[in-house]
Amino acid sequence: MAEYDLVVRAGSVVDGNGGPPRTADVAVNGDRIVEVGRVAGTGRREIAADGAVVAPGFVDIHTHYDGQATWESRLQPSSWHGVTTVVAGNCGVGFAPARPEHRDRLIDLMEGVEDIPGIALHEGLPWTWLGFPEYLDVLESRHYDVDLAVPVPHAALRVHAMGERAAAHEEATPAEVALMATLAAEAVRAGALGFSTSRTLNHKSIDGELIPSYGLGAAELVAIGRAVGETGTGVLQLVSDFPDPEREFALVRELAQAAGRPLSFSLTQFPLDPERHRTLLRLLDRAVADGLEIRAQVAARPVGLILGLENTLNPFMTNPVWPRLADLTPPEQAARMREPGMRAEILEAQTREKDRSRLGGNLIHKFDLMYELEDPPNYEPPVSTSIAGRAAARGRDPVELAYDIVAGGGMLYVVSANYLDGNLDAVREMLVHPNTVPGLSDGGAHVGTICDGSFPTTLLAHWVRDRDGERIPLEYIVRQQARDTARAVGLTDRGVLEPGLRADLTVIDMAALRLRRPEMRADLPAGRRRLLQRADGYVHTVVAGQETYRDGVETDALPGRLLRGAR
Repeated sequence: MAEYDLVVRAGSVVDGNGGPPRTADVAVNGDRIVEVGRVAGTGRREIAADGAVVAPGFVDIHTHYDGQATWESRLQPSSWHGVTTVVAGNCGVGFAPARPEHRDRLIDLMEGVEDIPGIALHEGLPWTWLGFPEYLDVLESRHYDVDLAVPVPHAALRVHAMGERAAAHEEATPAEVALMATLAAEAVRAGALGFSTSRTLNHKSIDGELIPSYGLGAAELVAIGRAVGETGTGVLQLVSDFPDPEREFALVRELAQAAGRPLSFSLTQFPLDPERHRTLLRLLDRAVADGLEIRAQVAARPVGLILGLENTLNPFMTNPVWPRLADLTPPEQAARMREPGMRAEILEAQTREKDRSRLGGNLIHKFDLMYELEDPPNYEPPVSTSIAGRAAARGRDPVELAYDIVAGGGMLYVVSANYLDGNLDAVREMLVHPNTVPGLSDGGAHVGTICDGSFPTTLLAHWVRDRDGERIPLEYIVRQQARDTARAVGLTDRGVLEPGLRADLTVIDMAALRLRRPEMRADLPAGRRRLLQRADGYVHTVVAGQETYRDGVETDALPGRLLRGAR
């Protein structure tokens, strides 16, 4: 008779604690790991992992599946990349609390901030809740291919408490601040993972309004943070431009001190101030030395946009000729663009047009920062392979080269942050810093412009195995993406392969691990499109002791559930 439900045999176990790989078995009963080492007993199901890496399931702490989780059970693309736990509800945007009269505004915010089509949200969201506890009940009633946790978002709290005055960025009255604080604490006690907020100019509604939480003084944030802290649980998440790093980080410190809870903030190499991330790392080190539990979330590769006819943006969308093609389907647009007369007309107009789209700004015309997105994609491409570099080498106009790629159905990748030196050295500096964790994948969001839910695969394939430059050890990457991310959000029952902990794991063929080029799929509600990116090399993914993916193909198991709070 089998002694275990599952035994993963003879894999190269990287347990998540940072130690080197070792050949071992992993035995599972129910949703718990019960033995790691030489397992003598048999399992009802056995997985042969010879030659493969066996790692804890990855924990992605920065996603936006808030809407998708109400209508979809598979939180892809994250679950294709060894991820077994996701945290949604970041950046202060979400759908609860929500009075009926505020629902459209919350959708407009999510569409603008996270590039999720509003028509898909209008059709997909059931709106069977008012308060955040009821929203959690809806999520808890569903089954997923990963576990899901959600903080309460600041913008929704503000709109709930202040109505239209929130969008006008008016100062909240003491009574309104007290209401927000009370609702935040109520949400955390009901199972919200914590509280999230945004202070960046990049976050605007579809109508161009800044997110309601932008530019607030300390009083409102500190009051909410203190109320969350009084629950004895919960974590805080914040995104900011840090225009004045010292002053803004002082607010971060004040918020963390008032709450007495862990806090994380987003960190990239800022395009207009290439040294700002180092200033913030120094301020972070000082805060940690002073006893504050603060971490920076950092990205695994450049922060950039994907351009193409099927995407939200393309380099010709502001061209004065484009309105004649705008209502066509992408295949029809491509066919028209390949007509010699249309090609000549658009290219001639492109040399004259000076308008710049609000979406993407100048980036959609920055050919020196633009690369063809190939299969497999290269996220650390030589500068000489940029559209401008390739065009110069061939004696061509970069506009023409970009045109031919787009008209041929290809995609372009234009980098903004994290690639100012034409390499990822600054990213490596942030990844290996002792007070950072991987984050910022935005899984489920930016569905027409970004596809970074594949960050865990980039960490493994690029940083561990393939990089032409300084790499990062496998055991460090696994610890960071599993144990350290889990602990950063208060989830101490997962992220490590050891007895008693959650049986979330992934079996990876490192030699076969490969990212595929992102592709567009029309599977959102109302037939809207989204970018998705798959990977080869994930042989098995196990959530709560049940296999959810085998060789990248989903099984029937949906063991993932809502996580109510830290554990």
